[in-house]
Amino acid sequence: MSDTYIIEVGSQPAGIIVRAPGGYRFFAATHQFDRLEGQVFRNAREAERAAWRLASGMPLAA
Repeated sequence: MSDTYIIEVGSQPAGIIVRAPGGYRFFAATHQFDRLEGQVFRNAREAERAAWRLASGMPLAA
């Protein structure tokens, strides 16, 4: 399993996630994804879903 992943929404870069204690920490690539900055996700898929939800205007999961 990789230590770093690039997260994209469509063809737009959302950020990167880096392995951290407890999962993967998100670093936003653009201001649109600042709300995810610093959040820790269990895995890459969870981070990608959060980025898609944010870009779609959907509420982020608690």
